[in-house]
Amino acid sequence: MSRVVITGGATGIGRAISDAFAGQGAQIAVCDSDAAAIAGYASAHPDHIAMVADVTDEAAMQTFLRTVESLWGGADVVCANAGTGGPVGRIEDLDYAAWQTCLNVTLNGTFLTCRWAARVMRAQGSGLIVLTSSTAGQFGYPLRSPYATAKWGVIGLMKTLAMELGPAGIRVNAICPGAVDGDRMDRVVAMEAAASSQTQEFVRTQYVKGVSLRSWVTAQDVADSVLWLASPQARRISGQTLAIDGHTETLVP
Repeated sequence: MSRVVITGGATGIGRAISDAFAGQGAQIAVCDSDAAAIAGYASAHPDHIAMVADVTDEAAMQTFLRTVESLWGGADVVCANAGTGGPVGRIEDLDYAAWQTCLNVTLNGTFLTCRWAARVMRAQGSGLIVLTSSTAGQFGYPLRSPYATAKWGVIGLMKTLAMELGPAGIRVNAICPGAVDGDRMDRVVAMEAAASSQTQEFVRTQYVKGVSLRSWVTAQDVADSVLWLASPQARRISGQTLAIDGHTETLVP
């Protein structure tokens, strides 16, 4: 039975990944900074480990990860999924604290998760680490510079860890979801519309216009891809950036 750890796992993409692995009989541990979301998750999955932990809080993450380690001894799959959209606007108008928060959650939180995963997986001689980047980690993204910077950083971290940990039998990959339909993207679209003085309908149309398949992605699409990475069929896949986006041609059609 696989042991799967997911940060930002109580909602959205993280929740879809959790549900997908649970459907295969895996043991699941999730953390999330949203206490209400964790309460709802724990109610639905009383047999899972579910704890409130902000990925930027080293002490809170140590408590969560030590709990997992004490109960399981290690982990087979670790999904460093937690992130935040960050502020929207021209760089000269951005607040420095908001910039720092975006990078702290998305990049530093990924570091804290991977540091633990690397240690326990190196000791057991196996494992898969999946980092959640974004299509924004492959393109420039006007008005979203903190988010793009953090997601590009995640790709660099993934490439480096794949080299560091490969000799120990550990695979490391990054997923790059495109525009994932749901509440989170609704909020992003609203912010981008306000920052660009466009309508929300226009912004949503632009997202699809820049994608070859002319469609949005679902959280289930992303979860299915992570399941494949964890399957025997992907046992030689490491150091790769997997775009789950219908092929984004440009973020600025």
